[in-house]
Amino acid sequence: MTSAPPTPDRLFPAPGDRAPSPHRATLARSVRLLTAFRREHTDPAYFYELMARDTVAQLGSYTVLPGATVIDVGTGSGFFARALAEAGGQCVGIDRDPAELTAHGAAAPNTLVGSALALPFRTGSFDVCFSSNVLEHVPEPWRMADEMLRVVRPGGTVFLSFTNWLSPWGGHETSPWHYLGGDRAARRYERRHGRPPKNLYGESLHPVSVSAALRWARGRDDAHFVAAVPRYHPRWAGWIVRVPGVREFATWNLVLVLRKKAA
Repeated sequence: MTSAPPTPDRLFPAPGDRAPSPHRATLARSVRLLTAFRREHTDPAYFYELMARDTVAQLGSYTVLPGATVIDVGTGSGFFARALAEAGGQCVGIDRDPAELTAHGAAAPNTLVGSALALPFRTGSFDVCFSSNVLEHVPEPWRMADEMLRVVRPGGTVFLSFTNWLSPWGGHETSPWHYLGGDRAARRYERRHGRPPKNLYGESLHPVSVSAALRWARGRDDAHFVAAVPRYHPRWAGWIVRVPGVREFATWNLVLVLRKKAA
């Protein structure tokens, strides 16, 4: 049985609908994903394709993808956009940096250059707005989140994932020295490597917290707050997000899922 195209009241899975692939947040899956981080720079295709397949399967547990219109905010080289299209979505990717679109080969189809802080789409244009690991790279993260919610139609889904600052990978390539301060970590990196980090604190990397994300999601009166889960953790570790303080260090990467209310 195949899934019908989404309608305003059918953006969450209904009986008989199938996700793109079953998503099982097991300990083995967590180990596989975290181990793959070692290959991000030596074998980026392997790393990003694995991450994209896993994340799209995770998204598929919250919404029906076949036939859905999807925007991938901060699409980069298009690994997630291609996985979304393979899952049946009609996907458009957007990124502010043209160089990122071709960093790992030809740009993905249907990609645009534009800002996540002012998405060039009408209000209510998409069924799903998706973003992976972009929020911490924009200077106004909650303006970006507002824009993502704006462009989905009533009943539409926002799937927003980011690396929180106090996680072990919060400083990206400067980790774990970011715990001593973002500026200090960046200076240390430049001394050791002879060049500044790609993700420069205060310019292209900003400290975003789990608590701030939860306040934003819970404070929306135009959307249902569906889920907040640690992206790479097994399902039984979801309690981490509910513990103040601990969640900032132990979450690693947070997924927020919201569903836009009817007007």
